[in-house]
Amino acid sequence: MAAAVAAVEQGADVTVFEAARTLGGRARALPAQLPDGTPLTLDNGQHILIGAYSETLALMQRVGLDLSQAVLPLPLALPYPDGTGLHTPAWAARWPAPLDALAAIATTRGWSWGERLALVRASLRWQRGGFTCAPTLTVADLCERLPPRVMRELIEPLCVSALNTPTVDASAAVFLRVLRDALFGPGAAGFSGSSLLLPRTDLSRLFPDAAAQWLHQRHGDAARVRIGTRVSTLRPFGAQWLLGHEGGEEAFDGVLWATAASPAAQAMRQAADACDEDGAKTLKAWARSAHTLPFTALTTVYAWAPGARLASPLLALRPDPDAQAAPAQFVFDRGQLDPRNAAAQGVLAFVVSASSGERDELQARVLQQAAAQLGLGTLQALQTVVEKRATFACTPGLVRPVQAIAPGLWAAGDYVQGPYPATLEGAVRSGLAAAALAAEALRRHA
Repeated sequence: MAAAVAAVEQGADVTVFEAARTLGGRARALPAQLPDGTPLTLDNGQHILIGAYSETLALMQRVGLDLSQAVLPLPLALPYPDGTGLHTPAWAARWPAPLDALAAIATTRGWSWGERLALVRASLRWQRGGFTCAPTLTVADLCERLPPRVMRELIEPLCVSALNTPTVDASAAVFLRVLRDALFGPGAAGFSGSSLLLPRTDLSRLFPDAAAQWLHQRHGDAARVRIGTRVSTLRPFGAQWLLGHEGGEEAFDGVLWATAASPAAQAMRQAADACDEDGAKTLKAWARSAHTLPFTALTTVYAWAPGARLASPLLALRPDPDAQAAPAQFVFDRGQLDPRNAAAQGVLAFVVSASSGERDELQARVLQQAAAQLGLGTLQALQTVVEKRATFACTPGLVRPVQAIAPGLWAAGDYVQGPYPATLEGAVRSGLAAAALAAEALRRHA
């Protein structure tokens, strides 16, 4: 949808094909219900934004969203249920970056002064180095001199939430890039870069639905969004590409392929069969690069209990030496995010990044964790979403597929070559970049 908006703004006629009945891909609304049958809208995984997501926030505003209604902004804070953990003091909440983040680190509750100073010094050292490092370093390598508590209570949860990859495997170069924008960047749309922006609504309404409405209202027949229409074939047709679906075949001057990596690789391999030798070679090489990406899983456990309410809309959960015993890193209070929605009251979303194990087993362990850490032994599971290939594993030196696949054919997705890990901002930036490449190429050949 980011690519569609950008392409239309650059003068293109656009058709969006969406196989599902709901827009948003892996960040979309999900129908559910409470135990008494009351309808409830959840998401295909709990996501957040941060104030550093400049392209995402600008795009949301371009399609008419009121950010004050769409997201709940919170100063940088990762509090634990007992009140300890990272907080931005009220007196520092409006300080410019990086002073707000440094104040949060310096006043972290439950840490010794030595632990706080160690993290402040490391942050300033990373800033002096331009937030760059050797591409072979892991986050664990980068932070090896930090105290164990800092690693356990801050670096590990930050890394696994941003990169969906444990510190021992995660790319330090990408982690530093995220820290640069989040803690030391200027932010966007009036937010500090480190602000946590929690969606007040479901993820389809957060942007994709508004984008579809904007396309229709502003551009009419020049922008078509076809939901429930799966593209089954892709093949060259002179200087164009033919897309086949249940309604037949249509020719387009350019195609932006915006599916996940696995179906994209499969589509390119199939398209290669209809190409000449050079074209087939190009498409197969791109398909191999997408197919060989390592992936990690992400699980969201939605649970409910009458009157369940957290001390904050977002809480960090204590790690356990045995990660299997306490798998969730964060919990969100959906009732506080959408206080006017009666059905959302008492609904909690537990996020397990880099998850492993089967759905029912994960769900049971998360409910046990909620009882132990939150004192909520009456929670009932509503729905558990396990995405086995949720994000690519953001490891050192990882080579991601390039954006330009072949003449007139581009890829858009959070796994495509770019500066960000698999996040909403990464997906948006990829869509915008693909649209810009397509517009330039089509202008040259006009």
